[in-house]
This record gives sequence, structure tokens and C-alpha cells, in this order.
Amino acid sequence: MQDAGLLAAARKIADVITLALREGNKLLIVGNGGSAADAQHIAAEIVGRYKQDRPAYAAIALATDTSALTAIANDYGFEQVFARQVAGLGRRGDALLAISTSGRSPNILAALRTARERGLTTIGFTGSKGEALGALCDHLLVAPSDDTPVIQQIHLAMAHGICDEVEQALMRETAPK
Repeated sequence: MQDAGLLAAARKIADVITLALREGNKLLIVGNGGSAADAQHIAAEIVGRYKQDRPAYAAIALATDTSALTAIANDYGFEQVFARQVAGLGRRGDALLAISTSGRSPNILAALRTARERGLTTIGFTGSKGEALGALCDHLLVAPSDDTPVIQQIHLAMAHGICDEVEQALMRETAPK
């Protein structure tokens, strides 16, 4: 929490997500394994609430639809499970948050490429060796570790801070004047 660069990246990411949601767009989130669980967690905080009762905002974790995942993997290969969903659900103005501790997951990289082609803002969460992912992101949060559990802990702590800032910013805008 003392890392100024990490905190600055988190603040910028919060601003980008806030802008997308304020304009009526959505946040798509992708990840594998523990990062898929984090994607679901973040989506729930945005759609439901983080700390305050407030309007719902659009966020979708793309690892949750087992029918889409299995059909796409069967028909196009596992590398396309997220890219195909981004192609179908993503629109210019939306944001894609891609979570990959290694930064090398082929299905995550494919989703980022598709998001860029479609005009989505791309955001990445990765670890210290995530150069491949970083090259495809407009905004990047790098956990300063190459140890997966540590990276995941940092990602979730930063995600909570981002959700808090997004919620506060959107609540300030909807507060009665």
C-alpha cells in the first residue's frame, strides 16, 4: 500500500471505469481460475454494491456462463472463450478488465485483442512478469511479485479500493444538490 506507482495506476483505473459506467457503458471482466473468481467478485461489487446503497451499474464476469464457455471452447477452441464473448457483448465505450497473474494466458490476450479492435478501453491486472498482457492494455496494474498467491492478494486489495472509489465517485454525481 506504500507503492506510489501501484496506487496511481489504481486511481487511474478507477477513473476509467467510473467514466465508462457514468456514460451508461459496461465493465466486462475476464480471468482464469482464481482470477475468474476475482472477476466475479468485482462484477458483484459493481452490479450490487460495495458499501453503499446506490443504483446498479453494468458489470459482467465472462467466466460465469458455462453454456457459452463450453460451446465456444468446443466450436472455436478454449483460446476464444472470452474473445468471442467480448465480440458479442462489448461495445465502443465499454471497458474490459483482464486479470492474469502470469500475463501470458492465451484466452486473456485474445480477449484484449478483440476489445482493442472493437474500441473498448483495455485494463489489465497482472504480476511482475506480465509484459505480454501489458502490451495490450491502455491501463495496467502490476502487482510487484511473481508469486501467484501474492499477486492475487494484491489484485483483490486493489480491486476493493477501485470499487470503493468508483462507488464514491458515482454517488457524488447522483447526490441531491
